[in-house]
Amino acid sequence: MQGKPLILIVDDDAELSAMVAVLFQREGWDVRTVLTGGDGQHALDATRPDTVLLDVMLPDANGYDLCRRWRAAQPGLGIIMFTARGDPMDRVLGLEIGADDYLAKPFEPRELVARTRALLRRQAPGRGDAALLRFDGLTIDLLKRTVLAGSRVVALTGIEFKLLAALVRAPGQPLSRETLHEAVQTGGYRPLDRTVDVQVARLRRKLHEASPCKAWIETVRGEGYVFVPH
Repeated sequence: MQGKPLILIVDDDAELSAMVAVLFQREGWDVRTVLTGGDGQHALDATRPDTVLLDVMLPDANGYDLCRRWRAAQPGLGIIMFTARGDPMDRVLGLEIGADDYLAKPFEPRELVARTRALLRRQAPGRGDAALLRFDGLTIDLLKRTVLAGSRVVALTGIEFKLLAALVRAPGQPLSRETLHEAVQTGGYRPLDRTVDVQVARLRRKLHEASPCKAWIETVRGEGYVFVPH
């Protein structure tokens, strides 16, 4: 990320977008606003923003569909879903398809700025994490969000990748469910009960299918889960 971060706001509420743009400009960030998904696609192609603030309900597109498409096209793009649909299952869906964060309207302006700043910080180079993590038989690219078991691609959802990324950054160290909750979604929101257990089980299954002879993630009774490097 060079110079000022560029944030693209895709929301058909022009008044709200203008208010958010002012908030972000006060932080020293460059901002572009568009009102439709089509204009969002053009802006994404033309400007290559660092982060997109994406509304779910747009006049010409579904924000979930855009999130899925943009995540596939630009794995390193930061995406914050920004919507009046605050139901827990809507949040889970947004995270599953690749959003980095999910904030419901109405929102606290300081929380939006804090979450955006946290996402930009995670994207910034030199933040102390290697972009490419290699273990014996497993390679994780944190920027491209890809996982290889040997030469085989392991297809993970957004939540599964975030859980794996949190675990591999602390090999051999048990992480609590609370810590893994925070890795999936920053801020006050917490997924439904047992969501982490279900997602870790799915992640384990996919890793096992790709490398049957290795158990990468183990349960530590009373503590949580641990990544076991080989």
